[in-house]
Amino acid sequence: MGVINWIKGSVNPVPRELKYTNDEVQEKFRVFLDDEGYQPNAFRRFLAQFWDSFEKPPRYRWYLHKLDANVMFYFLLSFFIKTLDNTNISNAYVSGMQKDLALNGQQRNLFNTVFYIGYILGSIPSQFLINKVRPSVWLPCCEVAWSVLVMCIATAQSATPIYVLRFFIGLCESTTYPATAMLLGSWYRPEELAKRMSVYDLASALASMCSGFIQAGVYTSMNGLGGIAGWRWLFIIDGIIGLPICFLGFYSIPDFPNTTRVSWLSDLEKDFSVLRMAELGQKSTRKLTLRRFLSYFRNWRIYGFNWPYILFNISGTYSYFNLWLQSLHKYSVQQINLIPTAGYGMAIFTCYLSANISDRMGLRWPMLLVAVFFNFFGNLLLAIWDIPFGLKYAAFFFPEIGYPVWALILTWASEAFQDDAELRGMLSAVGNTISYSISAWLPLLAFPTPKAPHYVWGYHLMCALSFLSGIGVLFFVVMEKREKRMMGRVVNKYGLAVDPDDLMDLKMPESVVDLVREEKVAEVEAEKGKNVEVSVRVV
Repeated sequence: MGVINWIKGSVNPVPRELKYTNDEVQEKFRVFLDDEGYQPNAFRRFLAQFWDSFEKPPRYRWYLHKLDANVMFYFLLSFFIKTLDNTNISNAYVSGMQKDLALNGQQRNLFNTVFYIGYILGSIPSQFLINKVRPSVWLPCCEVAWSVLVMCIATAQSATPIYVLRFFIGLCESTTYPATAMLLGSWYRPEELAKRMSVYDLASALASMCSGFIQAGVYTSMNGLGGIAGWRWLFIIDGIIGLPICFLGFYSIPDFPNTTRVSWLSDLEKDFSVLRMAELGQKSTRKLTLRRFLSYFRNWRIYGFNWPYILFNISGTYSYFNLWLQSLHKYSVQQINLIPTAGYGMAIFTCYLSANISDRMGLRWPMLLVAVFFNFFGNLLLAIWDIPFGLKYAAFFFPEIGYPVWALILTWASEAFQDDAELRGMLSAVGNTISYSISAWLPLLAFPTPKAPHYVWGYHLMCALSFLSGIGVLFFVVMEKREKRMMGRVVNKYGLAVDPDDLMDLKMPESVVDLVREEKVAEVEAEKGKNVEVSVRVV
């Protein structure tokens, strides 16, 4: 019976309505937020420079640690596996797959093209499904499917089955990034979000880095083991790593604050999750209809976000670094796989550093422009091409310094568009659909395999796209300020634009939670001490 109820509750979950009297609110949240005048010691203040939760009161800190240990830990592992399963095709190609399967010409690019086609077809429909089916069910099921499909590539004897498998892998993976960005933006506040989005994105860089190490290790120690080529072992191992992580998702993913049913949060913590986000002016999830979805395209928001997002997405050139190394005829297979990992290590450092500065100083678009500049500069050097050997080496690495773009722009969008949870999920879904639609054919023209490694037209095009992505960031700034002015929004104490009616002050963590808005205070006093019920409706 419990299993049946769990299945029924997985589809069209019913949001909760929270009702407290003012006295009940004070009683419930006094200890949780204030912890009797807690003051962090010097060591905790030092740790908070790197991770914000360390200086919070004990119960508040424990709440954030539980979120991080479950939500962040699972999403990190999930994105790690997603990236590993996506990038291993490039490592396998230069590690024996090309020779064993007699691949030629453009087939390497076509493996990516069919993946993009699957991703394109799945991105937007999956966001509609997330609105109907709990993410804690939908996301792990998709991961199980793609992990099995990845292992099946190891059995391929020609390019044809790889095309089919890569298509369905892309279809299954398409839901991960937009849904995760939407979920993280629904659980974490402005001073917390960019760091966590950056750490989430770091999983991609870490996976890309580890893919090189794994392939080098597999090629060295397992090539020919059991009569199986090293590149085949790579797909088998990647799938085996992924399956246990998939099942963790059923437990760790908390859905949304107003629909969560996870056992690792108490009822008090579940209520607090809703209230602390409501104070920001953030709206909870609502039904996503086709009419509402189409209305997004009559507004500047989806265009303002996706202008820089798409252009930066398609202006990457780092995946061609190993082809340049291979063309030098001076490095072994292991070295060709290992050398590019330095760039991913650089991305890890700069991504976290940029996000930490952004969170602490409230800087979103200025940090974005810094990241865009490095991507532009690296592409500019590659477009010139006839430069010293060392500078050309560096040119491939510079775009990785611009890696923080995705974390920063998704954090910025979560804050700018906090009045529409479904839009936040659709932004990157639409962006990925368009960027992958372009990526499905653009590399075939800009980076044809026979022209490797000197792609004259390709590097010039990427340079131009990088520059235009910076212009897109400035367009976003102008349009966001214009919308705030035209809609009469006010800025709350967190620097977020909200409707005046959505202003709340939970006074965290200085004292107790006070759910009564400013205009309600006078009403409470007029009641001469009567117990006033305050309702927070989650719709």
